[in-house]
Amino acid sequence: MPMRATAILAWGLALLALLAFVWVSFLQPRLNESVADTLGRGDYELVATDGSRFTEDTLDGEPSAVFFGFAHCPEVCPTTLGDIGIWQDMLAKEGKPPLRAFFVTVDPERDTPDMLSDYVSWVPGVIGVSGSQDEIDKAIMAFRIYAQRIPLEGGGYTMDHSSLVLLFDERGRFFQTIRYQEDPDKAVDKIRRLLASQS
Repeated sequence: MPMRATAILAWGLALLALLAFVWVSFLQPRLNESVADTLGRGDYELVATDGSRFTEDTLDGEPSAVFFGFAHCPEVCPTTLGDIGIWQDMLAKEGKPPLRAFFVTVDPERDTPDMLSDYVSWVPGVIGVSGSQDEIDKAIMAFRIYAQRIPLEGGGYTMDHSSLVLLFDERGRFFQTIRYQEDPDKAVDKIRRLLASQS
């Protein structure tokens, strides 16, 4: 009887050790993963207007801003590009280089890389990003962006989409958002803090 109790105890301890190993190695890290660890991560591969590839690795190396929109956007996108231009001017007056910014289209059917290159060319530091619909869809999921095609009378369409600018640090980790038409001083203060957080 004592030997059987000892065997049961040994098996119980082994089972507890196994459960602890599974928890520490697999379950706990997944539970502790934050939005900062996962936002922007995925297997998308898009084309940037500077000729480079835009992947999750593109976010590594230096701070970035990422904004999703489309060139036929009547208000939100041109306004946001104008705001980015204001932020860049404010940073330049402080002797800081332009923040690297990516304008990712949600309308790749119309927004080719050449077309986007012209569309974003007037704002310092902004790079347009396009690609196939499948790859854009992957990026939309990776960045957790809302985008939907809205049919118009007469057969045309427009796009409804998120209007936030997403800031990422030099390690490609999500840092903070800038709201649509946020006060420029507040927006630039967020960018200053992003730049100051570099290791």
